[in-house]
Amino acid sequence: MTNLSEVLEPIAAWFRSLGVPYPIVHWGHPVMMAIVVFVMGSFVGLVGWRGRLVEDKEVAIKSRSEHRKLAPWMFLFMALGYTGGVLSLVMQHQPILESPHFWTGSIVLLVLLINSAIAFSGFAGNKAALRTVHAYLGSTALCLLFLHAALGFKLGISF
Repeated sequence: MTNLSEVLEPIAAWFRSLGVPYPIVHWGHPVMMAIVVFVMGSFVGLVGWRGRLVEDKEVAIKSRSEHRKLAPWMFLFMALGYTGGVLSLVMQHQPILESPHFWTGSIVLLVLLINSAIAFSGFAGNKAALRTVHAYLGSTALCLLFLHAALGFKLGISF
């Protein structure tokens, strides 16, 4: 059976051939993803909860609208960042599947994909229970992302 690093090596070799400085290869993914997670992710979570909890109907509608507009972009950036992170590891000849950082990232993307499906379903006819599941799954994903960042930092300083 071919391992993931071997499959991705031709792509990584092409990126390596571009002569990107090592600090960018090593720390580029963490810096860019920190922006996505800590800034965009926190904002998306905040406006999502504000849309659920605030009493002022106009503020709630505006918050839900902001959440609805930004959450898909956040997911896209996270999926692209995930891909970049995996390629960064291959470029640096580091193992992928042995890393807890890889697994937390994979779980987060899966949770966010499930959460997206719930939202795109229209919450199955606007069911309150599914809206609640969506809110808590999103919050769980955000908490996992903070753990993911800590594991990534530990991974980054380990080599």
